Amino acid sequence: MRGNGDDPIEDFPLGDGTADTIAHVICPYCGEPNEIAVDPGSGASQEYIEDCQVCCQPWRVTVAYDGTGAVHVHLDAADDT
Repeated sequence: MRGNGDDPIEDFPLGDGTADTIAHVICPYCGEPNEIAVDPGSGASQEYIEDCQVCCQPWRVTVAYDGTGAVHVHLDAADDT
């Protein structure tokens, strides 16, 4: 068994056992920088909705981890419907 639930990087390693947990993104609505938490324990490929910390508009966040544990994040404006 790996880890004890106290450290998500230890419990859900990618690549060499370390994975990014923070991403810096730019809001597609207001253009302001935001720092978002990303969860390597949720899988190597993820998609979800998150709101901008500045203008509160919703983003469609696409997260992908590569084999080294580096995160790649893409934002699109989410539909209101």
